[in-house]
Amino acid sequence: MRTEGNTDRITEGNDAQPLTGKVALVAGGTRGGGRGIAVELGAVGATVYVTGRSSTAGRSDLNRPETIEETAEKITAAGGLGIPVRTDHSRPDEVRALVDRIATEQNGRLDILVNSVWGGDPLTDWEHPVWEQDLDTGLRLLRQAVETHVVTSRFALPLMVARGTGLVVEVTDGNTARYRGSFFYDLAKSAVIRLAVAQAAELKPHGVAAVAITPGFLRSEAMLEGFGVTEANWRDGAAKDPDFASSETPTYLGRAVAALAADPDIMAKTGQALATWGLYKEYGFTDADGTQPDWDAHWADALEEQYGPLGDPL
Repeated sequence: MRTEGNTDRITEGNDAQPLTGKVALVAGGTRGGGRGIAVELGAVGATVYVTGRSSTAGRSDLNRPETIEETAEKITAAGGLGIPVRTDHSRPDEVRALVDRIATEQNGRLDILVNSVWGGDPLTDWEHPVWEQDLDTGLRLLRQAVETHVVTSRFALPLMVARGTGLVVEVTDGNTARYRGSFFYDLAKSAVIRLAVAQAAELKPHGVAAVAITPGFLRSEAMLEGFGVTEANWRDGAAKDPDFASSETPTYLGRAVAALAADPDIMAKTGQALATWGLYKEYGFTDADGTQPDWDAHWADALEEQYGPLGDPL
């Protein structure tokens, strides 16, 4: 697998691969939504630097088997160029070195930044109110899920500002003010939306867009394991939870981001909190199996009476 820079591939895109010649950084692309985004950016021609703490050199504290090298291989197989760089995005020195490397290898070019660092699942307490939760664990979740995004943007944005173009994508959960069921989790996911809003305001004069995006019920590797199924027989998981039948793969989220990145009018969306269930209607993309899951429609049909409406986008 190639891991050198892509300075020899800066060419104009075409209809099939509109991001040919574009350079992306997907921070937190080891698995789940981040991997789906990274691979689909590659599928439309992008060179994608994919980062995370889990690599062939060793696992992160999540102790999962997925690696950034696997993601990079999938990017290249899809038609792009995947470049894995092991990076802890909570460490400014490592992020600075990462961005310096991109600048050197790509002649200062960075077109797309995806902030998808998460790793907060084992830190989320779904059972207790904030006054009964472990404070250190909650604050660690915020550092992992929010501070990492700030650190990454701090060092990556100058490359976009210098060229007067680019797109920042903040990956979150939900795009409304609805409470997400756990204090620190809700605070983290809501804060990520505000990161998009704040960056959009400061970047707009420089021609750079920033948006937040959420999937619906995401069928990630960990979610499949939790339901005791694989992608091949995932529908069997609906026996445990009927809502699982309306879930979507990371590919769906990836295709949504790829569509945004290829949109010449992306500045019209800057500062917005977007969702796969709205974007598929505009751009026409499908999930990996050709379907078009719509979590908003499922919620309105099956869950709104019990839980209330999702609410208007922030």
